[in-house]
Amino acid sequence: MAAVAMSENDIRTKIVAIMMDKSLTEEEKGRKRQELLMGRWATTNVTEESKHSCSEVAPKDLQKENTQITTLDENLQCNVCLNLCDRPVTAPCQHNYCLGCFKKWCHQGKKTCPTCRAPFPSKFSQNPRINTALAFAIRLAKNPVKADKGPSKDFKRIDNENRPDEAFVTERAVKTGRANASSGRIMVTTPNDHFGPIGPEYDPTRNQGVLVGEWWKDRLDCRQWGAHYPHVAGIAGQSNVGAQSVVLSGGYEDDQDEGEWFLYTGSGGRDLSGNKRTNKVQSFDQEFENMNKALKFSCTRGLPVRVVRSFKEKRSSYAPTVDTPVRYDGVYRILRCWRKPGNQKHLICRYLFVRCDNAPAPWSSAEGGDVEHLDVPKEAQAEIKQAAGAVYEMTKEPAWTWLPEQQSWGWASGKRPDTQQRSSGGSKPLNAEKKLKKKLSEHEKALKEFKCEACRGTLNNPLRTPCGHNFCKGCLEKRFDGITDVQAPNAARELRVRRNTKPCPTCKSDLCEFLATAQVNREMVAVIQKLKAEISQACEQAAKLKEDGAEPEGDGHEQEDEEEGAEPTSEKEDVTEEEEEEDDIGDSKANGKACRGNVGPVRGDKTEEASEAEDVPTEAAAGPSGCSPAPAPSQRIQSDPADKYAAELAMLTSEFPDFDRELIRSLLEDQAGDMLDVRAMLRMTKRPAKKPSSPAAVLRGKQVANNKKKKSQDEDEQEAVGADGAEEPSIQKKTKRASGKRQKL
Repeated sequence: MAAVAMSENDIRTKIVAIMMDKSLTEEEKGRKRQELLMGRWATTNVTEESKHSCSEVAPKDLQKENTQITTLDENLQCNVCLNLCDRPVTAPCQHNYCLGCFKKWCHQGKKTCPTCRAPFPSKFSQNPRINTALAFAIRLAKNPVKADKGPSKDFKRIDNENRPDEAFVTERAVKTGRANASSGRIMVTTPNDHFGPIGPEYDPTRNQGVLVGEWWKDRLDCRQWGAHYPHVAGIAGQSNVGAQSVVLSGGYEDDQDEGEWFLYTGSGGRDLSGNKRTNKVQSFDQEFENMNKALKFSCTRGLPVRVVRSFKEKRSSYAPTVDTPVRYDGVYRILRCWRKPGNQKHLICRYLFVRCDNAPAPWSSAEGGDVEHLDVPKEAQAEIKQAAGAVYEMTKEPAWTWLPEQQSWGWASGKRPDTQQRSSGGSKPLNAEKKLKKKLSEHEKALKEFKCEACRGTLNNPLRTPCGHNFCKGCLEKRFDGITDVQAPNAARELRVRRNTKPCPTCKSDLCEFLATAQVNREMVAVIQKLKAEISQACEQAAKLKEDGAEPEGDGHEQEDEEEGAEPTSEKEDVTEEEEEEDDIGDSKANGKACRGNVGPVRGDKTEEASEAEDVPTEAAAGPSGCSPAPAPSQRIQSDPADKYAAELAMLTSEFPDFDRELIRSLLEDQAGDMLDVRAMLRMTKRPAKKPSSPAAVLRGKQVANNKKKKSQDEDEQEAVGADGAEEPSIQKKTKRASGKRQKL
């Protein structure tokens, strides 16, 4: 429908009707007049008709997202093309344009705003700055619509209970056989982060668990029984939780296998660019990060690690034969870990594994299990002497230890790590609370873009300066309060008027002319209000789900990440979504970071202390207390309807259970309900205090203070003596005589 031009008389009639309408506020009248002058009256009817025509066909969710786009479209339209701004530019008069439309307008010799006829400053017209905050808001509004379109192909997800007993080939497979096979049904009920042996309680089919010496024809079958979940990566674990299992398959030439103990090489250090699956050449040093950090965590805590040997290890006498390709050999502990130069001269991470299982090894003729011994073999001692850097050792109070009362290996009291629970069907239930938190995080991130660069708070009556910075109008007025535009003459004769400069708080550009006629950016105000409303709504929904007792999302065995740089040879399972971390904005430093090669979900209940405890070399006998216990079940939060900030209070109380509810309420009232500022305050309070200074540093500080005090006293005495005119010459004479005697001597 083409827009129809409106005559000048019709415009005047419309303006009079708007001014006479008593149901409208002054702000609404001003907005309607502005829309009338900008020509938006011509697109209003079209938008409404399109809404009605699309409502019969479009689904409800798509209608909701289109409503959000329409709302933003009204607030962020370009005043030249009347479309949603592309690379938005905000003029000093606070009107928005596309960057291309603005440049085209200026190239035509038009140096005034097409809406309000305000002149553009020469610097701004020559070099306009893109408003990144508005660009982020537009991008955020467009993403949900793109997400609703879905992938180009629809793949049917198969639940664990409906999968066959062996690996199978789907329609998506490119190659025949097991090269692109999908995993079969998981036979055990252990979660991905289960530590230690797999007992009968996890085996509902056979009621015997996974026995030492049990073998499978390949890694995919081994995965089905939970001995080692990744079918390509050699290490399964999480950097802030520990490693659950490893595979000895001959991938590193530095490995040394002696059965009851072996020296294991960490992952990484090889160039896998160009879609390489493996590379025998070591091109850079290995670091204690990702999977290597997970093994170090298991070392310092004394956690058990399941060990699987493959027939591909040709140098070991303890490797299985071709008839038993993949074999489970029990659990081991890591006594030491260090870094040393490898055979290819680059530093590699080394780990000393020692067997500690109740069942005899497959190669052993003894009837009982292993005996506890903490002695380091001579071969390992020789390598430790060549270690580059710290040597990390197992604590003297390990989590998996020898129990004298039971005469067997088992978990120490209170040291068993908590693992994620797995749903009975094997599939992940939808977690509405987690999706709400993700949505809340995205909206908070968008709102963070609309921050004043003076007070660092959310913009209140925003102004966009010609130099491209956002400030609150009150902040700029307060900063330049008392500074006039021109300097008062300081002589009887009035000379040329001198102007005062009002520098921008960020880039020092002069804002004197801009502040004289500065107007609040109403479009930006509307976007900020909409984002705040979305955040408040998400908080209320999250609090409601919390009260209804929503459980945390389960763990799916079908999902797995590969070791750093390793690509899977078989087809990934039928999973269309990957589990994402529950991290708030700005909290990446506070939470333990999960590695790229994690198998299973990231443990969100581990604190920073638990993830950093292994970073200290345990040369002395300092026994850590094992993994941190899981938090108590979240209590139902009863929100008070009379409370002004009930939704924000419920959300913050669930995030910070250690803080008093009334304290959080008072902080919300002080900050006028700004949840971002209150969350930042609570996180700052949770940060650990600085370490006290050493005695040597304290002594040096005292000496410096005494020297300064003595120096100041000497200066005071000299000033007191110099004030007396009679004594000053005599003192100078005495000083000259003394200096002359010193020269003679």
